[in-house]
Amino acid sequence: MTVDASQLATLIENTDEAAAITDNTAPDLRPLSEQLIAIAQALRDNDLTALVPAFRQSHLQHSNAAPSFQSGSAASSDDRRASYVQLAREAYAVRRMRSSIFDNEEIFGEPAWDILLDLYIADYENKPVSVSSACIGSASPPTTGLRWLGVLAEQGLISRDQDPDDQRRILVHLTEHATQRMDRYFASTEKRAGIA
Repeated sequence: MTVDASQLATLIENTDEAAAITDNTAPDLRPLSEQLIAIAQALRDNDLTALVPAFRQSHLQHSNAAPSFQSGSAASSDDRRASYVQLAREAYAVRRMRSSIFDNEEIFGEPAWDILLDLYIADYENKPVSVSSACIGSASPPTTGLRWLGVLAEQGLISRDQDPDDQRRILVHLTEHATQRMDRYFASTEKRAGIA
């Protein structure tokens, strides 16, 4: 089923009604509802640049709710990873938005980075990623995605294994080395943005 931006905006705005219906024991959904309404308005206006503040606001709320990640903090590596994955999601969304605004996927293409972002997020969510899904995540033609998967494997950043549930399918995931590098990258990103 295809949903256009206007239909999506209407669906999102209806979450405000759902928030009003919830009983007193449910968490307050108003802040989420307000964010979704802002996203709906941006979609309706076809103003994709307005989505960036919504992503940033979502990250800041998540960061404020979570313990501080400054040195000496007792925050666990899982908490830090959750914060880094949120940054990865934002980076991936902003890259897709940039290509959409300029109506050209090719001039901003970085298939290797897109694959790493996609696999980093999937790893955190414990979602298996097939070779074909990784190629789609690269936002490039399948042959280009396959070529970059080969390069990333040669660099020791990804590994490919047979799916234990379907021997015909190959799954792709980040190596521990790559995951550590991604963590390091996003830790640096947080510090530069003044988030941490």
